[in-house]
Amino acid sequence: MQGSTVTQSQAELNFSATHSHQIDHHSEHPDHRLFGFVLFLISESMLFVGLFVAYLTYRAVAPVWPPAGTPEVELLLPSINTVILLSSSFVIHQADGAIKKNDVKGMQLWFLATIAMGATFLAGQVYEYAHLEFGLAEGNLFGSTFYVLTGFHGLHVFVGLLLMSLVLWRSRRRGHYSDQKHFGVEATEIYWHFVDVIWIFLFSMLYLLH
Repeated sequence: MQGSTVTQSQAELNFSATHSHQIDHHSEHPDHRLFGFVLFLISESMLFVGLFVAYLTYRAVAPVWPPAGTPEVELLLPSINTVILLSSSFVIHQADGAIKKNDVKGMQLWFLATIAMGATFLAGQVYEYAHLEFGLAEGNLFGSTFYVLTGFHGLHVFVGLLLMSLVLWRSRRRGHYSDQKHFGVEATEIYWHFVDVIWIFLFSMLYLLH
């Protein structure tokens, strides 16, 4: 009996030593993935800034903006889309909070809800494209910049949906995400917030200040 107690105590000491070694090793080699991901988003921001500057430059030098003959853009559907997309930022934040409480099921449900909202946004954008009174090939400067800006943003929304789907797929494995291991969840949330912020600028320039 005494030998068993000694063995158990030794095992506990070995576990504590191993755990301490892992913590020290992690401290010596910090995870730079999040920092790298933020740098990636900064580079993506520069692409959007270039497009924004081009649009604002066209607007500033044009004698009339939008160019004569450009139909008015509808505001109702984009406004609804905006509410949906911005609300999804609060939804995906709940997923991040859930995984930090080791609630994998909760994280999965919040991600599914965010995917549904993002897909609804894209569906609304496709519907808007189908009913716009100007096309990309008509040579209208406003129309060209409109499609480039909203299309490029739509591509980023689609990538965000793929990232969330990938996180959901990986979360099927027990222990893949937890309160200690949640880089995928956190990075996807940050990316989705980035997509939402970009849309605020786009919506303001293309619709409110049209």
